[in-house]
Amino acid sequence: MTAHVGVVVTDEYLPGAEDPDTPVLLPAMRAAGLKATPVVWHAHTPGDGDYDLLVLRSPWDYPWREAEFRAWLTEAHRHVPVLNTPALVDWNLDKVYLRDLEAHGVSTVPTRWATTEEQLRAALDTHGDDWVVLKPTVSAGALHTGLLRASSEEATDLGRRILAEGRMIMVQPEVPELSAGAEKALYFIDGQHTHTISKGAILARGGGLAGGEYSEDPQPVTATAAEAAFAESVMAAIDAASGAEPPLYARIDLVTSAEWGIVLLEAELFEPALNLHRVPEAATALAAAIVQRVGARTGG
Repeated sequence: MTAHVGVVVTDEYLPGAEDPDTPVLLPAMRAAGLKATPVVWHAHTPGDGDYDLLVLRSPWDYPWREAEFRAWLTEAHRHVPVLNTPALVDWNLDKVYLRDLEAHGVSTVPTRWATTEEQLRAALDTHGDDWVVLKPTVSAGALHTGLLRASSEEATDLGRRILAEGRMIMVQPEVPELSAGAEKALYFIDGQHTHTISKGAILARGGGLAGGEYSEDPQPVTATAAEAAFAESVMAAIDAASGAEPPLYARIDLVTSAEWGIVLLEAELFEPALNLHRVPEAATALAAAIVQRVGARTGG
């Protein structure tokens, strides 16, 4: 019997942040012998359909519908297995997971965390007049994220807006190599490093986005041996820190900096763009991994 896998997406994407992966993944899954159907999460009633597995891919409207999405995910998982697992997503959804990974030996960008205006002021004062990045711990597409002077009113105002939404703030020093577009994303499918992408710079100094809107320029590149080894160590730390089932897919964002060496920027285990349109063979690898995972669950 052909296994039926739902690929979880949305129908509400920000301009310039449309899903490039699902149009490549669906035919790869079908070529691998699966029945593959896109599932718009907020239009889907958990329990409907004959799905053997749901694979989270691009529900990218979750930051402004977080409570609704969390409730949907919990209910969907009651009816059918979901990958990456809800336990892993719950751990990964808030960037405080970076503190867990630090505790397991992963190097990250030095971060001050703030949940009050007093803590925000103290975090900004630490950086004097230097450039800093402010962002909420739950966000996507650089939402409410800015590269600003720590002493500026703009930085304080952005922090206040984040706090007003009930979010925790991250305050980090600018990483010059990151601002210069040196970030790399290393992708893993079923624990294997499949490809690496350079995305270019996202934030503009003084606030806003480079080029005026959220836009990535994904280019396949080669990770150095040191970067690949670092990403492998992050994957091991994720398993140890989260206690969840190992991820079907993962994106490890890092940059090699002059000041701190290789540092983790983000470990995206929920809904990362995999840039399958740039590396189509990775879609074949992901489809094969899905076949294995669904087979392990159905006995196929």
